[in-house]
Amino acid sequence: MNIQEAKQQIEKTVTIYLAKDSYGNYRIPLQRQRPVFLLGAPGIGKTAVMEQVAQEMGLALVSYSMMHHTRQSALGLPFISHKNYDGNEFNVSEYTMSEIIASVYEMMKKSGKKEGILFLDEINCVSETLAPSTLQFLQFKTFGKHRVPDGWVIATASNPPQYNRSVREFDVVTLDRLKVIEVEADYGAWRSYAVNKGLHGAVLTYLDIKKNDFYVIENTVDGKSYVTARGWEDLSL
Repeated sequence: MNIQEAKQQIEKTVTIYLAKDSYGNYRIPLQRQRPVFLLGAPGIGKTAVMEQVAQEMGLALVSYSMMHHTRQSALGLPFISHKNYDGNEFNVSEYTMSEIIASVYEMMKKSGKKEGILFLDEINCVSETLAPSTLQFLQFKTFGKHRVPDGWVIATASNPPQYNRSVREFDVVTLDRLKVIEVEADYGAWRSYAVNKGLHGAVLTYLDIKKNDFYVIENTVDGKSYVTARGWEDLSL
């Protein structure tokens, strides 16, 4: 599907996940919600569409690139806690709150909004040490001992393996826990976005004539050559 169709799917998903019953409880509890997983080529607009959804639906947004996270920043830093078990004293390792979960609470405090989207980009490019914790997060919505607050929908994104050597392909068990949305480049859908945002007319005129130049990634004798939707928007600025 194109990016506009993906946006509609995300909006429907968020609406369903944030729906409440007559008692004010979420109809679908957080642990039963499947994180959205946007899979598409680089520069296609995955991050931008998530920002649009959050803004148009009046939700808070916390966005992270998982590629640059370490196990410590995602799970928290260890510290020694003094415990008493059956009259015996022990020093026990515990962990501070995850930087990611803490950012959600900070956003709630800053924005005054109790509902939002936690967007984790490059979700399948995490380090080897963080991979098991990431899979646990996708299933149980927790990093370490700390859970994502109710009212926050989890969305993720990544590039297919052919575009990124760091990608770890998810197995069927993991994919079964995600709502996978595959996004393809589509000039018509992007053009509507470009017009609404006021991108330069020269860019649109050129692409109207040469639509095949809108999105190109190819290997040449000089290396990889690419033109993306993000690149056209940058050129317009």
